[in-house]
Amino acid sequence: MKNAFKVLPIIAATLLFTSCASIVSKSIWPLTVNTNPNGAKVEVTDKSGATVFEGISPTTMYLKSGSGFFSKQSYTLKLTMNGYESKTIPVNCSVNGWYFGNILFGGLIGILIVDPATGAMYRLDKEALNETLEKKENQTQASLEIKDIKDISPSLISNLVKIN
Repeated sequence: MKNAFKVLPIIAATLLFTSCASIVSKSIWPLTVNTNPNGAKVEVTDKSGATVFEGISPTTMYLKSGSGFFSKQSYTLKLTMNGYESKTIPVNCSVNGWYFGNILFGGLIGILIVDPATGAMYRLDKEALNETLEKKENQTQASLEIKDIKDISPSLISNLVKIN
């Protein structure tokens, strides 16, 4: 019985000062990006416009789900590759289901303070992106044209460089 009185305050303090989503879940989430073809530049900016990740596909990054007290983060992912159309994809966060576990386990401190402050009350909407990039149409090809110096205008002749 004496042991029960020693353990009871520890259990009560644990339940009072913890929150469900912070314990069971996380506030930083992985996002994997695959492109067809591979090798696209991946740039991720947050809702304030700050670049938070740059890499080459395929890649995995880790993104925060919160952006302040009771504020969820959102991202814009931009894919670019020479010869292909750029692609912009929104990545949003939504309420984490574990946040509602505070009703049973975390209490008011979990609902109103810990999970909102750590960002654990939110999660990324996507875990992976598989995107196909479209080739650019009407892309001009580099070409080489040989001309006689007599066929070049005098204004362009001054820009010529002699190669030995």
